[in-house]
Amino acid sequence: MDFLDLVKERQSTRKFDTNRLVEKEKIERIIEAARLSPSACNAQPWHFIVVDQPELKDKVGDAASAKLLGMNHFTKQAPVHIVVVEEKVNITSGIGGMVKDKHFAFVDLGIAAAHITLAAQAEGLGSCILGWFNESKMKKLLNIPDSRRVILDIIIGYSAQELREKKRKPVSETVSYNSYKS
Repeated sequence: MDFLDLVKERQSTRKFDTNRLVEKEKIERIIEAARLSPSACNAQPWHFIVVDQPELKDKVGDAASAKLLGMNHFTKQAPVHIVVVEEKVNITSGIGGMVKDKHFAFVDLGIAAAHITLAAQAEGLGSCILGWFNESKMKKLLNIPDSRRVILDIIIGYSAQELREKKRKPVSETVSYNSYKS
């Protein structure tokens, strides 16, 4: 598949086929894509926790939803969660981040998340990146040290929803050449 077609077909999946498990080989290829993603000064400030054990997966799904607010009510449908934990950056990335007043780890984790979702799409799977979750519950469930941050929960499974038309701003509003133009 052409890369642009892959990007056009990738969407945030919020309805999964609950009768289909994801093959371990597919998850391993997705994780490999994340592991190989670029990072500032090759810091690789990530740890990926694959949660596929049904009972634990449901508890993680509960930690990522807020039924009263209608947030992420679909999380227990997904057969796999990839929890993205921020690790410490190397000294070069850390110093560069201080000098430039940027938290490069967040950029790196965003790149890794994009690799995960695009790799999932290439494997015929749906995915959704979640930033809304109860971090303390996630840490407790997954034995994550207090010194670490849970940045994202990416759910993966076979999609059970139709492809939606992407609603994006036109290029003329989002791109300029050689100078900022609004």
